[in-house]
Amino acid sequence: MGEWITLTMADGHAMPCWHVLPEGDRRGGLVLVQEIFGVTEHIREMCAEYAAEGYEVISPQLFDRQQPGCELGYSGADWERAVEIARKEHDWEQGLDDTARCIAWIKERGGPVFIMGYCFGGSVAWRMAQVSDDLDAASCYYGGYIATRFADDPPKCATIAHFGRFDSMVPIEPVEQLIEKQHPTAQIFVYEAGHGFNSDRRKDYHPESADLAQQRTLMLFRALGG
Repeated sequence: MGEWITLTMADGHAMPCWHVLPEGDRRGGLVLVQEIFGVTEHIREMCAEYAAEGYEVISPQLFDRQQPGCELGYSGADWERAVEIARKEHDWEQGLDDTARCIAWIKERGGPVFIMGYCFGGSVAWRMAQVSDDLDAASCYYGGYIATRFADDPPKCATIAHFGRFDSMVPIEPVEQLIEKQHPTAQIFVYEAGHGFNSDRRKDYHPESADLAQQRTLMLFRALGG
C-alpha cells in the first residue's frame, strides 16, 4: 500500500519517507512521526490504517542521518541503540526542521494538514503544533518531552495528547501539571495503560486504550476539515 520516496531537506539531505496514498476520497494530509525505533513495520501499518481512513500519509525516517534505514527492535541491543540515537546523536532541532519540510510538502498537495506521532514522535508532533502555522490539528501519543520541556506554550492548532497512567517512562505527575494549565487549544487524555499502549508489538499494548485514542484522533481530524 505504500512506498519509499525521497524528500530533500533544508540542508540538502535526501530523506527517505514512507508514503501511502489514501483509499477512496482524500480527506487531507497526515505527517506521522516515528517512535525511537525508526519507521518500523508497526509505523508503516499505522500509516496504512490512516490511509484507509482517507488520509495521504508521509512518515519521515528522522534518524536517517544517524543510522540509514533505521528499523530497530524493542529490546536488547536494539533498544539500547535506539535510546543512544534519540538521546545522544539525533539533533532535535534538525528533526523539527525535517518534520516542517514534510508538513510543507503535504500542504502543497492540498486540503487540511494533520500531524501525529508516538513516543519520540509524540513529542515532535506536540512541538510542531506549538511552532507551525501550517497544521490544522495534532494528535500526540505519550511523548516524554510534552509535559517536561514543552508544557508552557499552548499549541497553535487544536491538539490532543494521550498518556498512560502507568507509564514507566513518562511520569504522570508532570502530565497532571500540564492538565492544570488548561491550554485552550489542547486536551489531554489519560488512559489506564502503560507506555506504548498503542503498539501491538509492545508488552504494554492495551487494545481498548489504543482503539479509544484512535477514535478521538479521527474525531479531531474530521472536526477540523478531515
